[in-house]
Amino acid sequence: MWLSPEEWDALALSAKVALCATAACLPFGIALSWLLERREFPGKVWIDTLVQLPMVLPPVVPGYLLLLLLGTQGPLGRWLLDAFGITVAFTWKGAVIASAVMAFPLMVQPIRLAIRLIDPRLEKAAATLGAKPWDTFFSVTLPLSVPGLVAGCILCFSRSLGEFGATMAFVGNIPGETRTLPLAIYSLTHVPDGEAAALRLSLLSIALAVAALLVSRWIGLRAERRLGFLDRGPHAEL
Repeated sequence: MWLSPEEWDALALSAKVALCATAACLPFGIALSWLLERREFPGKVWIDTLVQLPMVLPPVVPGYLLLLLLGTQGPLGRWLLDAFGITVAFTWKGAVIASAVMAFPLMVQPIRLAIRLIDPRLEKAAATLGAKPWDTFFSVTLPLSVPGLVAGCILCFSRSLGEFGATMAFVGNIPGETRTLPLAIYSLTHVPDGEAAALRLSLLSIALAVAALLVSRWIGLRAERRLGFLDRGPHAEL
């Protein structure tokens, strides 16, 4: 194989972290997107700002704050350790948390847009026919949001694959435990004769990102066609 065992470990760990981060973000992303688009409440602008904050902060800042909060000496981290024996700092589970925090805004944005584009009259019609709020959400809102859900998941997964700064600050660069693809590339650029391996992993990262975006577009177009958003046209072959 053209990748060394250490490089395969970094790839496998990145995939595991990205999948877990995406799965962890999805229910919160759906709930928060619906809340921000369909409800008005005090402090809404502050919640919206907080959600988007990781996109404009230096990534090391959220990572450092996670370390202060969830480190073994932090208030939440110490409680998790004492109560359940769980340690997240400097473990792959911490890498999942760091990736989820940084990728969450990218999941929320397309889901919010999808919900915003749903005609509220459809939801009101379901309600007038006797559907309860939960029934309306699961039978009308959620199915019509599928393209946004797919795009949000793909963007979250891709962002998690590329997460570096917050992961480095919160869980470090431990081979076999927290060394994901970006951290492996960073490490290889600091060792003799590591340039070739760093280039291989960089090209692999680019290929994965391009593949994720193409898959997102393909699934999104299929979902839109099933929901009647697209006429048969230039994308009919999809």
